[in-house]
Amino acid sequence: MTYLSLTSYLYICTMEQNCTMEQKKILVIDDEPDLCEILSYNLTHAGFIAHYVYSAEEALAKGVAQYDLLLLDVMMEGMSGFDLARVLKQDQATASIPIPIVFITAKDTEEDLLHGFGLGADDYVKKPFSINEVLARVKAVLNRSNAVNGPKTLVFNTLIVDLDKKSVSVDGNLVSLTKTEFELLVLLLQNAGQVFSRQQVIDLVWPDKVVVTDRAVDVNITRMRKKLGPYSNNIVSRQGYGYLFEAE
Repeated sequence: MTYLSLTSYLYICTMEQNCTMEQKKILVIDDEPDLCEILSYNLTHAGFIAHYVYSAEEALAKGVAQYDLLLLDVMMEGMSGFDLARVLKQDQATASIPIPIVFITAKDTEEDLLHGFGLGADDYVKKPFSINEVLARVKAVLNRSNAVNGPKTLVFNTLIVDLDKKSVSVDGNLVSLTKTEFELLVLLLQNAGQVFSRQQVIDLVWPDKVVVTDRAVDVNITRMRKKLGPYSNNIVSRQGYGYLFEAE
């Protein structure tokens, strides 16, 4: 449990499994057994099919083409995560059907990030991290990946979010949201029932190099609520914890 806060671990472990989610297969590749088990457990309880291996070599032997996403550690003994991503990019079988990759790494220099994205990375999770952040990033990557054949809209009653057109409608009427407000709504709606702290919202919605205060999160949430009309009350504040989308 090196990289997980106890609060995040207990929260996710008590979540009910989302039985309506189309099950996607995720392979966790990390040389830390405890981390593999915790990630696998919580991914399973979030509605995914999760397996894990302890090395890139074992992942290749297992066969990664069967998976919808790889959670891949960068620094491992033997073949690194970057090396595995390079092999998958060069292999005709996996290059023709790219598998989304979310790197798990403590290497967060600009050079490392650019190198990873050049190898086909879809996102990064920087150590230390919370399970909430991992699940949110996994869902976001799967949602925008070509490997996902699921719906391109998020629907809650008459609130409809079109992820391709970047549009929102309520009762059939278009709602004008800013880019930040739209991404805030998608984050909360995709993870309905899950509380995000202000810092987690900043990390997941705003670009890395942009300096953002907690107040900016509150202001954008307030503006978004006003625009959502009858669904404004579904954006709920948990005092001392953060925000979530909650069904009445």
